[in-house]
Amino acid sequence: MIVTPSAESIASSAKAAAGKGLPPVEKWDPPFCGDLDMRIARDGTWFYLGTPIGRPGLVWLFSSIIRRDGDRYFLVTPVEKVGITVDDAPFVAVDFDPVVGGLEFVTNVGDRAIAGPDHPIRVTRDPETGEPSPYVLIRRNLEALIDRKSFYRLVELGVTEAHEGRDWFGIRSGGEFFPIIPSAELDV
Repeated sequence: MIVTPSAESIASSAKAAAGKGLPPVEKWDPPFCGDLDMRIARDGTWFYLGTPIGRPGLVWLFSSIIRRDGDRYFLVTPVEKVGITVDDAPFVAVDFDPVVGGLEFVTNVGDRAIAGPDHPIRVTRDPETGEPSPYVLIRRNLEALIDRKSFYRLVELGVTEAHEGRDWFGIRSGGEFFPIIPSAELDV
C-alpha cells in the first residue's frame, strides 16, 4: 500500500522520534516518499497547502527535522523523507547579542549559535542591485538569513581588516573575521 505523505504523518513521526535536543536527522536514511506542498518563505513563514502554519509548536517540530541534501531540503523522520520548498534559507536570524566568545544569533524557531569557525557568517550580493543578503550557519548545513534590523546592528559593529590580500569591512566574532564588503567599495 502506497501512503501519500502529509504534514500530519510527518508531524506524528517527528513527535515519536523526539527526545531531548534535535533529532539526529543526518543519521536517518528513510525512503524518499515524494514532495510535500510545504514551503518556507524568505521571511521565515512556513506554509502548508498554501496556508501559513500558525502554530509555533508545529513550526518548531518541522524545523527540528529539516535536512539539506545538496541543493534540496527535506523533512526527515526515521521512516519517511519528503521534499519541501525553501525560498531562501530555512531559518531567519531575528536577533543577536554580544556574549563571551562572540555574537550569539537567535532564529525565528529558537535556535542559538555563536558566530565563529563552526557558525560562519557569509554575505552574498545581488549582482544587479548590489543588495547584501547576510547568512549565518546555524546547524548542520542549514543557514539563517540575518534579518535587516540585525544586519544594520552588525554593520554598526563592523571593522576594517586585511583579508585575503585586501582591506575588507566586516564583523569579528568567535575569533574569526567575516568580510562583508571590500573597504574600497565603502568610499564609492
